[in-house]
Amino acid sequence: MTEKPKVKEAAETLYGAYVIETNRNDLEPEVIWKLYMTLTKVEDAFKALKSNLGMRPIYHQLASRTAAHLFISVVAYHLYGAIALSLSQAGDKRSVHSILAQVSTHSRLNVTMLDDNKRLHNLRISSTPNSTQKEIYSILGVVDTLARTKKVIAQL
Repeated sequence: MTEKPKVKEAAETLYGAYVIETNRNDLEPEVIWKLYMTLTKVEDAFKALKSNLGMRPIYHQLASRTAAHLFISVVAYHLYGAIALSLSQAGDKRSVHSILAQVSTHSRLNVTMLDDNKRLHNLRISSTPNSTQKEIYSILGVVDTLARTKKVIAQL
């Protein structure tokens, strides 16, 4: 088999280079590169949706469930984008993946129990956010409005 000189020369010229092909002749190379790099952001977002947010595996067999999953995915993607934008505007360089990992230990629990007098109590308990979590919530404008009180909800 003989090598084709022009093909070999083109391959050697492009060795180690990144080539992006587009039909947009009206854009500068820097703009094309920035547009291409948004693909990385979208891929990261879907990785977060499918892995970090637990939206896979998907075993939908009904159209309504598939539509519901798609809806939740789109809402989550917009939320992801809003978080990334807020971080960027605040000058925070952490990734959304990092933010999710850091706030994942802040938890809220609902505890329902029956006392000796057969009264049903509903307790909503929230752990206290650590300093990193408080900083993240401040950047994102998250306000903890949860009252940490117990309520008697029924007498049985």
